[in-house]
Amino acid sequence: MPYSLRRLPVFRADVLVVGSGVAGLATALSAAEKGGHVMVLCKGRIADTNTHYAQGGIAAAVGPNDDVELHAGDTLRLGYGISEAQVVEAITAAAPEAMDWLLESGMSFDREPSGNFSLGMEGGHRLPRILHSGGTATGKELQRVLAARAQQHPHIDFYPNTTAVELLKDSEDVVTGLVALTRQGSDGTFNPVLFEANSVVLATGGGGQIFRETTNPQLATADGLAMALRAGAVLQDLEFVQFHPTILYLAGAARFLISEVVRGEGAVLRDRNGVAFMSAFHPDADLAPRDVVSRAIFRRMIEAGDTNVFLDLAKVTNPECRFPGLARIASEFGIQIGADPIPVRPAVHYFVGGVAAALDGSTNVDGLYAVGECASTGFHGANRMGSNSLLEGLVHGRLVGDRILDRKRSVRRFVAPNLPDDHRAPAAELNLTDMTYSLKSLLWRQVGIERDAAGLADAQERLDTWAHYLERLGPFTPEGVEVMNMVQVAQAITRSASFREESRGAHFRSDFPDTDPDWRVHSRLESTGNGLRISPELIPDSPRLHK
Repeated sequence: MPYSLRRLPVFRADVLVVGSGVAGLATALSAAEKGGHVMVLCKGRIADTNTHYAQGGIAAAVGPNDDVELHAGDTLRLGYGISEAQVVEAITAAAPEAMDWLLESGMSFDREPSGNFSLGMEGGHRLPRILHSGGTATGKELQRVLAARAQQHPHIDFYPNTTAVELLKDSEDVVTGLVALTRQGSDGTFNPVLFEANSVVLATGGGGQIFRETTNPQLATADGLAMALRAGAVLQDLEFVQFHPTILYLAGAARFLISEVVRGEGAVLRDRNGVAFMSAFHPDADLAPRDVVSRAIFRRMIEAGDTNVFLDLAKVTNPECRFPGLARIASEFGIQIGADPIPVRPAVHYFVGGVAAALDGSTNVDGLYAVGECASTGFHGANRMGSNSLLEGLVHGRLVGDRILDRKRSVRRFVAPNLPDDHRAPAAELNLTDMTYSLKSLLWRQVGIERDAAGLADAQERLDTWAHYLERLGPFTPEGVEVMNMVQVAQAITRSASFREESRGAHFRSDFPDTDPDWRVHSRLESTGNGLRISPELIPDSPRLHK
């Protein structure tokens, strides 16, 4: 930035939340209801979030034959030994009450003619416990309800079209705010602004846009992870990047996610010859865990020399009524679901790892908190179970917001860095679009569904080179910030994937295809003066047995 931070306008509050998805809004509402003044930064509009596009549902033990220990047991099993039992117990135990809170807030869930919840089944769950709204519009309804409640709250202020750039600290190394870029009007111009608060909460979601194929919206560029890394926070388990097995894959079509609930209703994956192949990979066939299904599709595509497989809805009762959104999108491309097979392939869907955070959201950096997808609490372990993400964002956000005001501290001014007097623009100009596409292709090809040492080492070398000149030549614009963030987080993911020399959950190494029982550890990565440092941390054992 070519001028002093001291010249910028400043906004102040008790709590600053970066992100307006389920985790950010739940945090803001909980803190505001305790009497705190909260500012919420939105990178785009309030509804431009991963939450809005979530087509699955919310997992909660509310069925007549279900209980929270069964839910916890399924979550632990799908975590492949990396989940932390106390965290799993706390979040699954809070799920039924959180559903009651949503109902009180105006949330509408699908119901049976009897009036009971219409509970769906997804991979990893042993019985139906997935609540939905409008079939596959759960995220849209959840975003609507939380945003409406937050916008009506007198203690919450929203700042849309605001890109967070860098966390700022005071003389005691405590995070006290951040610098951001706010867009002004429709002409794309922007102005730098400062936000100060007693506590800063990162609720920025994931970073699927780092990869070529993703279900995430355009704004999901891992900004929170990059800012946290630069501020000295520990990032945890970044090697676990979950792929959703089924997105609509047609040339020119947006990568439309086809929810797992479609397979829960009887849809079957078939190869180009019509063969249903999933039973050869897992006893649960099409309802196997997502990592298994994604790798099975990937393998089948390689064997057949094809670009996709197909999802057959012939056995689904009234698929057009059950999944109207999917039927509408498919019909635009001449596909009648139930009669015509739908071409699908996997895509990056969810970052299981993130900023290492406790249940109260605190990180190793004083004043900095993380919630939702950008946080790593140990809830998901090595592989997120379907529909546990909206649950975690909701429950974790409410816990963080409820406790964050207990941290009594007056806002102290940040220490403005000493900027050089010479602010000449660099002679070379970067093509950010070209760099973005190069990054996406590299990560998809060498840090994707299957990885090996040679591919990871080559990717790391390229990323290091890109980061070196991007730090000097990248423009101080929202687009420049996004590309810098994506490259830095790509470095961290690649380093973490190289570090874990085994296969576990969403992380698969073709050169280390087995799970090593001695690797039941978190990978914890942080930035040092000499680059990225990574080390293992043992998973605490559970004192309880689960059903």
